[in-house]
Amino acid sequence: MHYSSILPDVIKIADQASERVLHIYQSDFKVDYKADQSPITAADTASHEVIVQGLRSLTPDTPILSEEGASIPWEERKHWHRFWLIDPVDGTRDFTQRTGEFTVNIALIEDGEPVLGVVTAPALKEAFWGAKGEGAHRRDRTGKVLPIRVAEAKASKRVVASKNHLNEETRAFIEKVGEHELVQAGSSLKFCRIAEGRADLYPRLGPTCEWDTGAAHAVLAAAGGKVETLEGEPLRYGKEDLLNPYFIATGK
Repeated sequence: MHYSSILPDVIKIADQASERVLHIYQSDFKVDYKADQSPITAADTASHEVIVQGLRSLTPDTPILSEEGASIPWEERKHWHRFWLIDPVDGTRDFTQRTGEFTVNIALIEDGEPVLGVVTAPALKEAFWGAKGEGAHRRDRTGKVLPIRVAEAKASKRVVASKNHLNEETRAFIEKVGEHELVQAGSSLKFCRIAEGRADLYPRLGPTCEWDTGAAHAVLAAAGGKVETLEGEPLRYGKEDLLNPYFIATGK
């Protein structure tokens, strides 16, 4: 597949979902809670519907796995060699706290690898995208699109983290890095800050699911970075257990 042939359409779908999300974000929205006590709003549902409808029109034969429709049994999923992986709103806590640091995420997975990803930040008016072998790009709030690349390695590391997920295990890991600067970012923007050269390292020693990371992982990989487990293996997708192992995302 030539990813460049479908990427503009995927960006358009993400932008349409972002418009719906931003409209709800700017309203007096209600917050509900799932069984695991994670928050959910009308924005999650609206974004899910826009993205699923758009992707089904674009690639009717490619299955879709979304956080808001994740009850597809393994017996069916295990036969998927290519599928769309979406998180309609990543960083719902940032959404409900109105920090602006939430994203809409669409990834294409092939044989366990994220090969195309689009990440939009509706409130920040930013977007990132990348595809395997085709590089990565950022669109700023003025609409200007520029190629992005991870930064060259330096002695002092810029470590990106989230206030919501900075647990003791993560703090201990960061201290072992040595000389560093802490860069705050929410949702999948942590990967994107590395992809555009504004951070160097993102350790995630806490629970995430595949849809939390797939799109931004693809952007980071296309920008020259990588995401590995603590054992040094590439982070993989399409597993029976949708939870990710702990991982570290890095630039060079």
